[in-house]
Amino acid sequence: MIGRDDAGFSAFVAARGTSLLRIAHLACDATEDVEDLLQTALERAYRNWGRVRSDSDPEPYVRRIIVNTAISRARRRAVLRIIPTGTPPERPSRETDIPLRHALMDALRELPPRQRAVVVLRYWEDLSEAQTAEILGCSTGTVKSQASKALAKLRPAIGGEPLEEAIRSAHA
Repeated sequence: MIGRDDAGFSAFVAARGTSLLRIAHLACDATEDVEDLLQTALERAYRNWGRVRSDSDPEPYVRRIIVNTAISRARRRAVLRIIPTGTPPERPSRETDIPLRHALMDALRELPPRQRAVVVLRYWEDLSEAQTAEILGCSTGTVKSQASKALAKLRPAIGGEPLEEAIRSAHA
């Protein structure tokens, strides 16, 4: 294709692939589909790379593809409930954070796809409400309400820890 920058795309995937895989894992409700979800997102980004790379940063575009694809897949599977069995890729952490991380991940998997996406983007990726709303294609009010509902569902899982900090420390 005219204007395609294969080297630029490869460099982007090499630099941001691990982060994008983590987002896909957190956004996906079926562990066995994580790599497929990321592959689908990267394939869609590659098809539009000439247009995507003209923006200053292609990562928000790819994040949005990941989240939208995960939500679409979850809707299609609404009739068949799939219980995730794996664990997400982890960064090295203190031993004391591991039980909290596992409890948090289990609770996160129980959230509806839109709430899960808001938590992942707002707290794991540390995006603003406006950036999260842009990626999800909704208003900042929707992001706030979805985050509030999600945090209320996650609080019992962590036993009284300050929730936003627990999410960020589980990610670190």
